[in-house]
Amino acid sequence: MPRPDPDRSFGRVPARRAALLLLLSSVACSGDDRGTQTAAAAPARGGNAAPPGRGPGGPGGPGGPGSPGGRGGAVTVLAASDVGEVRKVSIEAATPITGDLRPVETVEVRARLEGDLVGIYVNEGERVARGQLMARFESSEQESDRQSAAAELAAAQSSLNTAEWSAEQSAELFRAGAIAERDHKLAQQEVTTARAQVAAARARVRSTGSFVTDTRVLAPVAGIVERRVVQSGEHVARGAPMFTVVRNDVLELTASVPARLAGDVRAGQRVRFTADGRQFEGTVARVSPTIDPATRALTVYVRIPNANGALRGNTFATGRVVGRTIPDALVVPTPAVRQAQAGDSNFVYRIANGAVQRVPVRLGVTDEAAGVAQVLDGLAEGDRVVVGNVGTLGTGMKVQVLGTGEPGGAAR
Repeated sequence: MPRPDPDRSFGRVPARRAALLLLLSSVACSGDDRGTQTAAAAPARGGNAAPPGRGPGGPGGPGGPGSPGGRGGAVTVLAASDVGEVRKVSIEAATPITGDLRPVETVEVRARLEGDLVGIYVNEGERVARGQLMARFESSEQESDRQSAAAELAAAQSSLNTAEWSAEQSAELFRAGAIAERDHKLAQQEVTTARAQVAAARARVRSTGSFVTDTRVLAPVAGIVERRVVQSGEHVARGAPMFTVVRNDVLELTASVPARLAGDVRAGQRVRFTADGRQFEGTVARVSPTIDPATRALTVYVRIPNANGALRGNTFATGRVVGRTIPDALVVPTPAVRQAQAGDSNFVYRIANGAVQRVPVRLGVTDEAAGVAQVLDGLAEGDRVVVGNVGTLGTGMKVQVLGTGEPGGAAR
């Protein structure tokens, strides 16, 4: 028969268990604190324990300074547009120019006599041929003067004929001794006088004829009527402007080139330029022999064929005088070229093995139209460089290019 438990019998079991639980709880709390400190100081044991510095929150661990995304091993993400490639292309060594395209010839037609206009035959914007009738003055007075001069010429010519016949007769009579020498000399003088009268009459015919011609206003050159300032029936003074005709089959660009580039420009060079949103080509026609002392610039004149009239006068144009073409030049995008704060040395940020390298470069010709610069030293074909401003970069910084799936893209 089991012996009765004195504690149970007397109801002391709940009290003893409560005291025991309280004691165990106190020991557990103090043990947790000591265990935490011990775990941080002592090396971990077992295959599943993390090595020193690799635990969560530690250096190299998730979220630590040595992990991707942590402060010590941060990866800079670049877009594909932020990366350019060094390649070989054909570039042009050119001198940039800008200016207005002006007609090669502008002629102002003025009245050569005073009179009333009886007809206007051209309007602004119309094309005219050389010698085409543009306007006409009232010409009755000029026609009368010309007819009178023609009559005077006929009379003078008749007098000359009579004087010459008389001189021949007097010469025969003088040789026969029938007349005195004085009479013979007078006959010869009459011929001389008659010839002078004929010359004067002919001059008057030419003068009056030119007045008649001046009543017809003809186009001096082939071109387009830019301006008309007279109306039919208007009385126009001599020398007054009537029309402006521009010859636009050839345009001329007058541009200024800095004095330091004066040696790169000469007559005959090809010019590529943009005007009115289109591409055109021209030729350097002539170069000023002197440099403007005020602007320190050289004036260059470029001729541009415009037979079809595609270009308008006074159109603004930007272009380049092509000096020479460099085939298979090793080039880098110009936005990738940076300049050191101290000195004039150039450098680029090259991406190699997922990291940034600062590489000094020596440049040659810059093709502004293509947006590239020739690399003489420092880079190789296929190298990838950071283009433009993407923030602060430094040697050794890790980068990842979007769309490649790996840091820095393909390893170089």
